Amino acid sequence: MTISTDRTLAADTNLSWLVGNARLIDLSGQLLGAHVAHAGLIMFWAGAIAISEVTRFVPSIPMYEQGLILLPHLATLGFGVGAGGEVVNTYPYFIIGILHLVASAVLGAGGLFHVFRAPAILYNAGGQAAKFHYEWNDAKQLGLILGHHLIILGLGAFLLVLKATIFGGIYDTNLGDVRLISNPNLNPATIFGYLVGLKDGSWTPLGMASVDNLEDVIGGHIWISFILIAGGAWHILVQPFTWVRKILPIENGEEILSYSLLGLALMAWISAAFVAYNTTVFPKEFFGTERLGLANIQFFLGVLAFVGYIWHSWRSPRQVKTR
Repeated sequence: MTISTDRTLAADTNLSWLVGNARLIDLSGQLLGAHVAHAGLIMFWAGAIAISEVTRFVPSIPMYEQGLILLPHLATLGFGVGAGGEVVNTYPYFIIGILHLVASAVLGAGGLFHVFRAPAILYNAGGQAAKFHYEWNDAKQLGLILGHHLIILGLGAFLLVLKATIFGGIYDTNLGDVRLISNPNLNPATIFGYLVGLKDGSWTPLGMASVDNLEDVIGGHIWISFILIAGGAWHILVQPFTWVRKILPIENGEEILSYSLLGLALMAWISAAFVAYNTTVFPKEFFGTERLGLANIQFFLGVLAFVGYIWHSWRSPRQVKTR
Protein backbone atom coordinates (compact mmCIF):
# COMPACT_ATOMS: atom_id res chain seq x y z
CA MET A 1 0.00 0.00 0.00
CA THR A 2 1.32 3.45 -0.91
CA ILE A 3 0.06 6.37 1.14
CA SER A 4 0.60 9.78 -0.38
CA THR A 5 1.02 12.75 1.91
CA ASP A 6 -1.00 14.74 -0.64
CA ARG A 7 -4.10 13.06 0.74
CA THR A 8 -3.54 14.32 4.24
CA LEU A 9 -5.28 17.15 5.98
CA ALA A 10 -1.85 18.68 6.64
CA ALA A 11 -1.15 19.03 2.93
CA ASP A 12 -4.58 20.43 2.27
CA THR A 13 -4.04 23.20 4.83
CA ASN A 14 -0.43 24.06 3.88
CA LEU A 15 0.79 22.56 7.15
CA SER A 16 2.92 19.79 5.67
CA TRP A 17 5.18 19.74 8.75
CA LEU A 18 2.33 18.02 10.57
CA VAL A 19 2.86 14.98 8.35
CA GLY A 20 6.06 14.21 10.29
CA ASN A 21 7.18 10.62 9.96
CA ALA A 22 4.23 9.77 7.72
CA ARG A 23 6.63 10.43 4.83
CA LEU A 24 8.48 7.29 5.99
CA ILE A 25 5.40 5.15 6.29
CA ASP A 26 6.45 2.75 3.52
CA LEU A 27 10.17 2.81 4.38
CA SER A 28 10.45 0.29 7.21
CA GLY A 29 14.19 0.88 7.74
CA GLN A 30 14.01 4.65 7.94
CA LEU A 31 10.88 4.59 10.08
CA LEU A 32 12.73 2.28 12.47
CA GLY A 33 15.60 4.79 12.48
CA ALA A 34 13.24 7.61 13.43
CA HIS A 35 11.72 5.39 16.12
CA VAL A 36 15.12 4.55 17.63
CA ALA A 37 16.32 8.16 17.43
CA HIS A 38 13.17 9.29 19.24
CA ALA A 39 13.93 6.82 22.04
CA GLY A 40 17.43 8.30 22.15
CA LEU A 41 16.02 11.79 22.61
CA ILE A 42 13.88 10.58 25.51
CA MET A 43 16.91 8.93 27.11
CA PHE A 44 18.96 12.10 26.62
CA TRP A 45 16.28 14.21 28.28
CA ALA A 46 16.09 11.84 31.26
CA GLY A 47 19.86 11.68 31.69
CA ALA A 48 20.47 15.39 31.27
CA ILE A 49 17.66 16.43 33.62
CA ALA A 50 18.70 13.88 36.27
CA ILE A 51 22.30 15.13 36.29
CA SER A 52 21.12 18.73 36.30
CA GLU A 53 18.94 18.03 39.34
CA VAL A 54 21.82 16.31 41.14
CA THR A 55 24.05 19.36 40.68
CA ARG A 56 21.52 21.72 42.25
CA PHE A 57 20.05 19.39 44.88
CA VAL A 58 20.09 20.73 48.45
CA PRO A 59 19.73 17.86 50.97
CA SER A 60 18.27 20.09 53.69
CA ILE A 61 15.31 21.14 51.52
CA PRO A 62 12.51 18.70 50.52
CA MET A 63 12.65 17.62 46.89
CA TYR A 64 9.21 18.95 46.09
CA GLU A 65 10.20 22.43 47.29
CA GLN A 66 13.14 22.43 44.89
CA GLY A 67 11.00 21.76 41.82
CA LEU A 68 12.69 18.42 41.11
CA ILE A 69 10.87 16.05 38.78
CA LEU A 70 13.13 13.00 38.32
CA LEU A 71 15.02 12.59 41.59
CA PRO A 72 11.76 12.01 43.52
CA HIS A 73 11.04 9.01 41.29
CA LEU A 74 14.54 7.60 41.83
CA ALA A 75 14.17 8.10 45.59
CA THR A 76 10.82 6.27 45.49
CA LEU A 77 12.66 3.33 43.92
CA GLY A 78 14.89 3.22 46.97
CA PHE A 79 18.01 4.78 45.50
CA GLY A 80 20.08 6.93 47.85
CA VAL A 81 17.49 7.32 50.63
CA GLY A 82 17.27 6.18 54.22
CA ALA A 83 14.91 6.45 57.16
CA GLY A 84 12.28 9.15 56.88
CA GLY A 85 13.00 9.60 53.19
CA GLU A 86 16.23 11.43 53.91
CA VAL A 87 18.61 11.49 50.95
CA VAL A 88 21.89 10.00 52.18
CA ASN A 89 23.70 9.51 48.87
CA THR A 90 23.24 11.31 45.54
CA TYR A 91 25.87 9.27 43.71
CA PRO A 92 23.32 6.66 42.48
CA TYR A 93 21.34 9.49 40.86
CA PHE A 94 24.44 10.68 39.03
CA ILE A 95 25.26 7.15 37.81
CA ILE A 96 21.69 6.61 36.60
CA GLY A 97 21.84 9.92 34.72
CA ILE A 98 25.12 8.94 33.06
CA LEU A 99 23.73 5.54 32.08
CA HIS A 100 20.80 7.27 30.40
CA LEU A 101 23.16 9.56 28.50
CA VAL A 102 25.22 6.57 27.33
CA ALA A 103 22.04 4.81 26.26
CA SER A 104 20.93 7.93 24.41
CA ALA A 105 24.22 7.99 22.49
CA VAL A 106 23.81 4.33 21.50
CA LEU A 107 20.20 4.84 20.45
CA GLY A 108 21.04 8.05 18.62
CA ALA A 109 23.81 6.29 16.71
CA GLY A 110 21.40 3.47 15.88
CA GLY A 111 18.83 5.95 14.62
CA LEU A 112 21.38 7.73 12.43
CA PHE A 113 22.66 4.40 11.12
CA HIS A 114 19.19 3.31 10.03
CA VAL A 115 18.48 6.70 8.44
CA PHE A 116 21.76 7.25 6.57
CA ARG A 117 23.55 3.90 6.18
CA ALA A 118 21.13 1.01 6.45
CA PRO A 119 18.67 0.11 3.69
CA ALA A 120 15.59 2.31 3.65
CA ILE A 121 13.52 -0.87 3.47
CA LEU A 122 14.49 -3.62 5.92
CA TYR A 123 13.59 -6.36 3.48
CA ASN A 124 16.48 -5.30 1.26
CA ALA A 125 18.96 -5.85 4.09
CA GLY A 126 18.37 -9.60 4.22
CA GLY A 127 19.24 -11.75 7.23
CA GLN A 128 17.64 -11.06 10.61
CA ALA A 129 16.86 -7.44 9.68
CA ALA A 130 14.49 -8.59 6.94
CA LYS A 131 12.54 -10.44 9.61
CA PHE A 132 11.26 -7.10 10.90
CA HIS A 133 10.22 -5.64 7.56
CA TYR A 134 6.50 -5.06 7.43
CA GLU A 135 3.68 -4.40 5.02
CA TRP A 136 0.57 -2.75 6.36
CA ASN A 137 -1.65 -5.46 4.92
CA ASP A 138 0.42 -8.26 6.48
CA ALA A 139 -1.36 -8.88 9.79
CA LYS A 140 1.00 -11.72 10.76
CA GLN A 141 4.09 -9.53 10.43
CA LEU A 142 2.50 -6.67 12.36
CA GLY A 143 1.60 -9.17 15.08
CA LEU A 144 5.25 -10.27 15.19
CA ILE A 145 6.43 -6.70 15.73
CA LEU A 146 3.71 -5.99 18.31
CA GLY A 147 4.63 -9.18 20.15
CA HIS A 148 8.26 -8.13 20.54
CA HIS A 149 7.17 -4.73 21.86
CA LEU A 150 4.90 -6.35 24.45
CA ILE A 151 7.63 -8.71 25.65
CA ILE A 152 10.04 -5.81 26.15
CA LEU A 153 7.38 -3.91 28.12
CA GLY A 154 6.76 -7.01 30.22
CA LEU A 155 10.46 -7.35 30.99
CA GLY A 156 10.52 -3.67 31.97
CA ALA A 157 7.68 -4.23 34.45
CA PHE A 158 9.52 -7.25 35.83
CA LEU A 159 12.65 -5.16 36.42
CA LEU A 160 10.66 -3.16 38.98
CA VAL A 161 9.62 -6.42 40.60
CA LEU A 162 13.26 -7.51 40.85
CA LYS A 163 14.29 -4.15 42.32
CA ALA A 164 11.52 -4.31 44.91
CA THR A 165 11.92 -7.96 45.90
CA ILE A 166 15.65 -8.68 45.50
CA PHE A 167 17.87 -5.72 44.65
CA GLY A 168 17.56 -3.38 47.62
CA GLY A 169 13.82 -2.86 47.83
CA ILE A 170 11.82 0.35 47.38
CA TYR A 171 10.69 3.15 49.64
CA ASP A 172 7.62 2.46 51.77
CA THR A 173 5.98 5.65 53.01
CA ASN A 174 3.95 3.67 55.56
CA LEU A 175 7.20 2.45 57.16
CA GLY A 176 9.23 5.56 56.41
CA ASP A 177 12.14 3.54 55.05
CA VAL A 178 13.34 1.37 52.18
CA ARG A 179 12.37 -2.29 52.44
CA LEU A 180 12.23 -5.46 50.40
CA ILE A 181 8.76 -6.53 49.28
CA SER A 182 9.16 -10.18 50.25
CA ASN A 183 5.53 -11.25 49.91
CA PRO A 184 3.82 -9.60 46.90
CA ASN A 185 0.07 -10.07 46.75
CA LEU A 186 -0.85 -12.24 43.76
CA ASN A 187 -4.51 -12.71 44.63
CA PRO A 188 -6.28 -12.07 41.30
CA ALA A 189 -9.51 -10.97 43.00
CA THR A 190 -7.64 -8.21 44.81
CA ILE A 191 -5.35 -7.17 41.97
CA PHE A 192 -7.93 -7.14 39.20
CA GLY A 193 -10.55 -5.70 41.50
CA TYR A 194 -8.63 -2.42 41.33
CA LEU A 195 -9.37 -2.26 37.60
CA VAL A 196 -13.08 -1.86 38.31
CA GLY A 197 -12.65 0.21 41.47
CA LEU A 198 -13.18 -2.58 44.00
CA LYS A 199 -11.08 -2.33 47.15
CA ASP A 200 -11.69 -4.12 50.43
CA GLY A 201 -15.16 -5.11 49.28
CA SER A 202 -16.34 -1.62 48.38
CA TRP A 203 -16.26 0.54 45.27
CA THR A 204 -14.06 3.61 44.90
CA PRO A 205 -13.89 6.00 41.93
CA LEU A 206 -10.09 6.10 42.24
CA GLY A 207 -9.77 2.59 40.83
CA MET A 208 -6.13 1.54 40.68
CA ALA A 209 -5.08 4.79 42.34
CA SER A 210 -6.72 3.58 45.57
CA VAL A 211 -3.93 1.06 46.25
CA ASP A 212 -2.39 1.73 49.66
CA ASN A 213 0.28 -0.95 50.12
CA LEU A 214 3.37 -2.02 48.20
CA GLU A 215 2.48 -5.71 48.30
CA ASP A 216 -0.46 -5.00 45.99
CA VAL A 217 1.62 -2.63 43.84
CA ILE A 218 4.35 -5.18 43.20
CA GLY A 219 1.87 -8.03 42.88
CA GLY A 220 0.12 -6.02 40.18
CA HIS A 221 3.42 -5.56 38.36
CA ILE A 222 4.03 -9.31 38.47
CA TRP A 223 0.63 -9.88 36.90
CA ILE A 224 1.09 -7.21 34.23
CA SER A 225 4.56 -8.53 33.43
CA PHE A 226 3.17 -12.03 32.94
CA ILE A 227 0.26 -10.76 30.83
CA LEU A 228 2.51 -8.65 28.61
CA ILE A 229 5.05 -11.42 28.02
CA ALA A 230 2.34 -14.03 27.40
CA GLY A 231 0.50 -11.59 25.13
CA GLY A 232 3.71 -10.87 23.26
CA ALA A 233 4.35 -14.57 22.67
CA TRP A 234 0.74 -14.97 21.52
CA HIS A 235 1.02 -12.17 18.96
CA ILE A 236 4.31 -13.55 17.66
CA LEU A 237 2.81 -16.99 17.12
CA VAL A 238 -0.79 -16.14 16.17
CA GLN A 239 -1.86 -13.45 13.73
CA PRO A 240 -4.83 -11.22 14.64
CA PHE A 241 -8.21 -12.86 14.13
CA THR A 242 -10.42 -11.55 11.35
CA TRP A 243 -13.13 -10.39 13.75
CA VAL A 244 -10.57 -8.45 15.77
CA ARG A 245 -9.28 -6.73 12.62
CA LYS A 246 -12.83 -5.65 11.83
CA ILE A 247 -13.16 -3.98 15.23
CA LEU A 248 -9.61 -2.58 15.32
CA PRO A 249 -8.35 -2.23 11.75
CA ILE A 250 -4.55 -2.39 11.42
CA GLU A 251 -4.17 -2.01 7.68
CA ASN A 252 -2.31 1.31 7.85
CA GLY A 253 0.10 3.23 10.05
CA GLU A 254 -2.38 5.97 10.91
CA GLU A 255 -4.72 3.51 12.61
CA ILE A 256 -1.91 1.88 14.59
CA LEU A 257 -0.49 5.23 15.66
CA SER A 258 -3.94 6.39 16.74
CA TYR A 259 -4.34 3.31 18.96
CA SER A 260 -0.93 3.98 20.51
CA LEU A 261 -1.87 7.57 21.28
CA LEU A 262 -5.16 6.47 22.80
CA GLY A 263 -3.22 4.14 25.08
CA LEU A 264 -0.90 6.99 26.06
CA ALA A 265 -3.88 9.18 26.87
CA LEU A 266 -5.34 6.48 29.10
CA MET A 267 -2.03 6.01 30.92
CA ALA A 268 -1.66 9.77 31.42
CA TRP A 269 -5.13 10.05 32.97
CA ILE A 270 -4.50 7.08 35.26
CA SER A 271 -1.17 8.67 36.22
CA ALA A 272 -2.94 11.95 36.99
CA ALA A 273 -5.18 10.14 39.51
CA PHE A 274 -2.15 8.51 41.12
CA VAL A 275 -0.20 11.77 41.33
CA ALA A 276 -3.15 13.65 42.81
CA TYR A 277 -4.36 11.14 45.39
CA ASN A 278 -1.97 8.25 45.95
CA THR A 279 0.80 8.65 48.54
CA THR A 280 1.96 5.03 48.38
CA VAL A 281 3.28 5.21 44.84
CA PHE A 282 4.01 8.94 45.08
CA PRO A 283 5.22 9.36 48.68
CA LYS A 284 4.58 12.73 50.27
CA GLU A 285 8.20 12.80 51.45
CA PHE A 286 9.33 13.29 47.85
CA PHE A 287 6.30 14.76 46.10
CA GLY A 288 4.70 16.79 48.89
CA THR A 289 0.99 17.10 49.57
CA GLU A 290 0.08 19.93 47.17
CA ARG A 291 0.31 18.14 43.84
CA LEU A 292 -2.48 19.62 41.76
CA GLY A 293 0.03 21.17 39.36
CA LEU A 294 1.75 17.84 38.70
CA ALA A 295 -1.60 16.10 38.24
CA ASN A 296 -2.74 18.80 35.81
CA ILE A 297 0.37 18.29 33.69
CA GLN A 298 -0.41 14.57 33.45
CA PHE A 299 -4.04 15.30 32.65
CA PHE A 300 -3.31 17.78 29.87
CA LEU A 301 -0.65 15.51 28.37
CA GLY A 302 -3.41 12.92 28.23
CA VAL A 303 -5.66 15.42 26.48
CA LEU A 304 -2.89 16.15 23.96
CA ALA A 305 -2.42 12.44 23.27
CA PHE A 306 -6.19 12.00 22.90
CA VAL A 307 -6.32 14.85 20.37
CA GLY A 308 -3.52 13.06 18.52
CA TYR A 309 -5.61 9.89 18.56
CA ILE A 310 -8.53 11.75 16.98
CA TRP A 311 -6.23 13.45 14.46
CA HIS A 312 -4.54 10.26 13.23
CA SER A 313 -7.74 8.27 13.27
CA TRP A 314 -9.34 10.98 11.11
CA ARG A 315 -6.35 10.94 8.73
CA SER A 316 -6.60 7.18 8.27
CA PRO A 317 -7.02 6.14 4.62
CA ARG A 318 -9.95 4.04 5.79
CA GLN A 319 -11.67 7.19 7.00
CA VAL A 320 -10.67 9.11 3.86
CA LYS A 321 -12.51 6.55 1.72
CA THR A 322 -15.72 7.02 3.71
CA ARG A 323 -15.71 10.81 3.59
